[in-house]
Amino acid sequence: MTLKKAFAAAVLYAAGATIANPVLAEAPNIATLTEMRGGDMKKLAFSAEPVARIDTPFQDEDGTTVTFEDFEGKYLLVNFWATWCAPCRHEMPTLDALQDAYGGDDFQVVTIATGHNPLPAIHSFFEEAGVTNIEIYRDPKQKLAREMTVFGLPMTMILNPQGQEIARLRGDADWFSPEAQEIVKALITSNTK
Repeated sequence: MTLKKAFAAAVLYAAGATIANPVLAEAPNIATLTEMRGGDMKKLAFSAEPVARIDTPFQDEDGTTVTFEDFEGKYLLVNFWATWCAPCRHEMPTLDALQDAYGGDDFQVVTIATGHNPLPAIHSFFEEAGVTNIEIYRDPKQKLAREMTVFGLPMTMILNPQGQEIARLRGDADWFSPEAQEIVKALITSNTK
């Protein structure tokens, strides 16, 4: 095979891999996402560079070990919360609405109860808040929260399809506001190209 043919084959392979593998799809432009911020989303700070994926395990509702690698290939909106947290109670219905509207193969809301949050208390919290679309995840010993430098609740991060943090918002927010929805739609669109 000549050098010219080898180069052409490599270009075709790379193009095909990018189309077939959404993880390699073009990331959304941070400047564009930053311009979309308004309302509560003004507090959403985008990272200049993606932060390395944290692989500290957490648990699903059944106690099965989970890591962010299990969600690879989709954008995640990861929210750390606790049953005793009043601002968490305020924002949880908006996270639930966001998951209902946009959750799927390219995006998922992952709420993680960190610290001592017994399952009956989580179930009561979800029932009182009207949450029906979000799965239960727990970080009972706060190992993941510490690794991700969660100081104060609620704390929300956006992870790219490789599990790297690209944005963070401290405190509660309306995650179903028009501005939040526009940001999520832009992320989903970038992941489906």
